Amino acid sequence: MDRQDALLADWRSRALDLEAQAARVVIGQSRVIRLVTTAVFARGHVLLQGDVGVGKTTLLRAFARLIGGSFARAEGTIDLMPNDLIYHTHIGADGRPAIDPGPLTQHGEELALFFFNEINRARPQVHALLLRVMAERSLNAFNREFKLPHLLVFADRNRVEREETFEISSAARDRFMMEVTIEPPESADDRRALMFDPRFHDADALIERLPAGLLPYRELGDVASAIQRGVQATPALQDYALHLWRATAVPAEYGVRLDGLDLNEAEAAEVILAGASPRGMSQLMRAARVTAWLAGRDYLTPEDLREVFVETIAHRLCLQPVYELRRPEIVAALMRGMLERVAAP
Repeated sequence: MDRQDALLADWRSRALDLEAQAARVVIGQSRVIRLVTTAVFARGHVLLQGDVGVGKTTLLRAFARLIGGSFARAEGTIDLMPNDLIYHTHIGADGRPAIDPGPLTQHGEELALFFFNEINRARPQVHALLLRVMAERSLNAFNREFKLPHLLVFADRNRVEREETFEISSAARDRFMMEVTIEPPESADDRRALMFDPRFHDADALIERLPAGLLPYRELGDVASAIQRGVQATPALQDYALHLWRATAVPAEYGVRLDGLDLNEAEAAEVILAGASPRGMSQLMRAARVTAWLAGRDYLTPEDLREVFVETIAHRLCLQPVYELRRPEIVAALMRGMLERVAAP
């Protein structure tokens, strides 16, 4: 075993420990924890879906403690402006105006995880600033550049209320590596524990019990690069990925049908306005390589792509505007059809 292989084996052990520790805090969410771990090691931002109170903030606080670095949070509101993420003004104790750093700047380069709660309540101008920060991991303020080299952004949408919300644009959705849905746990034992075990009634105390800095966050970027270099894709696997990409744009070529959705054949053929972007497919491969690495392999299999295909690609599909109101059921049917109909090697 050479030096890089030994390094990746050590980090894989740490990653699995990270998942085990997070599972102590957020129970019944093993798949969600695996997807967030994948995003952390693929260095991808994540859009979260889920109702109020399912543990999104607790999960992210747990990950922030485990990987070290600083955690910051912003609440989406209709009156939030871009500058509110950079600084806020107030009257100081001396009665004079004062300026303090905002959530994106107060921790400097130590900021490792930023959570934007209810992003669709914020205006498009705020989305635009966040997109730039996500893309460049830096921002300009106070006549200087703030570098955020370790930053991962997690955001969630209020999917219940429609008043005073601004839907995220296709370009904004495409910046997120994954869209991950968090639902209440299905297990009766997990539900009983959440209701009756006092440990789960105090999130602060739960998180305090986790080991801080289990993963040195400053090294995650280098490890992520090593994973991408170390996990290989055969020509047959590459062809499979290319066919999946083609299927996102013209699913009918692969026999994908939308049966049971009250659409005739002509309508079904016109549902998709645009398939996955090159960036989206690149991020699919990044996530798939991390999936293979977490499984202890240095090569990709079709199952690695299938494991993260829905979370990395579904939110990138652009539907004709007339079908957007039916997006959840249509996209779910398309994803199932692609995975069933595109032949794997």
